[in-house]
Amino acid sequence: MIDVRPLETLGGENHGWLDARHHFSFSNYYDPARMGWGALRVWNDDRIKPHTGFPPHGHRDMEIVTFVREGAITHRDHLNNQGRTRAGDVQVMSAGKGIQHEEWNLEDTDTTLFQIWIETRKKGIRPRWEQAEFPKENRKGQLVQLASGKPDAPAEALYIEQDAAILGATLGEGQEVVHELAGGRLAYLVPSKGSVTVNGVLVPERAGAAIRGEERIVIRAAEDAEILLADLPPEV
Repeated sequence: MIDVRPLETLGGENHGWLDARHHFSFSNYYDPARMGWGALRVWNDDRIKPHTGFPPHGHRDMEIVTFVREGAITHRDHLNNQGRTRAGDVQVMSAGKGIQHEEWNLEDTDTTLFQIWIETRKKGIRPRWEQAEFPKENRKGQLVQLASGKPDAPAEALYIEQDAAILGATLGEGQEVVHELAGGRLAYLVPSKGSVTVNGVLVPERAGAAIRGEERIVIRAAEDAEILLADLPPEV
């Protein structure tokens, strides 16, 4: 089953400084049919105006992955972590037993990003934050684990406290990648640029594809494309 959620069907609103689209129920957007996808609870598609951002606020017991599409985002938290994550790179915040943080677009242009929340498998762990560079050329024609808590996670992937992974790939028109989803695992795919087909089903740019019951997915670029894929544990 591949359920495509077109961009125009997503929730969200334009706050002026923030234009947000929500793949799942979040903030003022509520859809009982879109409360999450397995352990995946949030996938927000945000555009943040220059010199604006999210003032200090708290989270707990969630693995929060941010993939920057354009521009850069600057993070600060109460643990004295601070960093600037640029386009194509990734940051992970494990909220654990509680973290206070803020996120700002300190650039002179808009910043666009995906923020992805995945349920943790252990509550009350020590909170942490880290970031890493993932050059696009390293993702050409192949899926690369950007953040992962799976047993096969490569050393360069940022760690998350869940049997899940966020993978990324850049594909030229007509290129294919294959991903296995054995044992009832779920997936959620979003093309950040361009459109792709997943087992022959068209997924337009910035649409979501909720995938269940497919042991093998073939992702083919209908045009030059960049994709993010969440590989998620089976539903309990």
